[in-house]
Amino acid sequence: MYIYNSIPHITNTLNLGKDLLEVLFEKRKSLPFRYDYALDIIDENKLNILIEREVIRRNGPYIEMDEHYLSFYELLLEANEEISTSVIDENIQLVYQLIDYYGKEDNDLRKLGYLRSIKAHLRKIGKILVRNVVSLQRVIDNTFKNEPSYKVKIAKLENLDAKRIEINRLIVEVEKLLDRERTPFFAQVPDEELLTIARELKTELLSAGHSLIHSQQDIIDYLNQIRTQVGFTRKLRRIKYLREQFELQENTNVREVVDAERSVVLEGVQPTLFKISIPYLQTDEALDVILKVADGIRPDKVIHRQELGVISAEQMENQEVGEAAINTRKMMDVFSRTGGDLFSFVMGYEYNRKMDFEAKVTLFCRLLSLYENELEITDRFGHMEHIEYAIIQRTQL
Repeated sequence: MYIYNSIPHITNTLNLGKDLLEVLFEKRKSLPFRYDYALDIIDENKLNILIEREVIRRNGPYIEMDEHYLSFYELLLEANEEISTSVIDENIQLVYQLIDYYGKEDNDLRKLGYLRSIKAHLRKIGKILVRNVVSLQRVIDNTFKNEPSYKVKIAKLENLDAKRIEINRLIVEVEKLLDRERTPFFAQVPDEELLTIARELKTELLSAGHSLIHSQQDIIDYLNQIRTQVGFTRKLRRIKYLREQFELQENTNVREVVDAERSVVLEGVQPTLFKISIPYLQTDEALDVILKVADGIRPDKVIHRQELGVISAEQMENQEVGEAAINTRKMMDVFSRTGGDLFSFVMGYEYNRKMDFEAKVTLFCRLLSLYENELEITDRFGHMEHIEYAIIQRTQL
């Protein structure tokens, strides 16, 4: 094992291979990194120094970062998905021991050293606890979303639930440690920083407890979803097998289920997509089309409305409204009494205003549309001027 003699010795060594260490850390979960590829990043002499000082380990044609440095980077960057609860338990027991040493020590200087160690371990407990809770939720989500095997997925989620229970137990243990009745040390020692650390740690414990409740709900929900999906898949495979064996209707109630189904199937209209060739897009014709489309969907395009002018009082009084002045119901009553065909009747009817031939034809069509149920269209036709019309008579009741 290589032994460093100072902190600058360590930092200078890490700085020597910083570019390679960054690449190795990013590829730590992928395939092994070849020694030859590392020579493209760092000089061979520097690479051999890193191997000699055990920052990098060589395994044949491959290299990897030593686990001590890998754990160091993962810890600082909070990129480690491993959830370790034993460290918290060890620190809790160590705090109890340091409190005991503090109470039995008479030397003020050594008592101060124990007090400083107690505060450091309390901070450490809070950081590790919060990091574990955050990592737990992240691993739970990643496992459910990314694990391809449902059996492994269920096993991982169940193990993560066990981790959750263990973290919750540790939260209770830390709360007991901070309880002034159980541990009089926190009430007797007149240190403001210690009280602040204890108060912040209690807040972190409360937040962690709420997060664990959320994690528990997620695990239960994910496990239920997986088991539902697994059951559905198994059932679907069974149905497929029976269908292939022509035993589906004989061995299942599929006919009853289908007959009882009354839901409406809604299928959206799928838009037809056209792939335009690159040569056509390069033509002037395509350019004109693109510009027209772009102009139509331009968000800043302002639509100008043409405002109508003010209608004068004279126009309101003197303007005649064409067909609104004709009582179509009265016309149909007269037509019922006189008989004949509708077109001839419309042409010979006495109107209270001047009606040209085109206006009478329009009125004929309107009567046919309004009173279709009262009229009978025959298979005979008549002619007048330049048009041919169907002979329409009153329906015989």
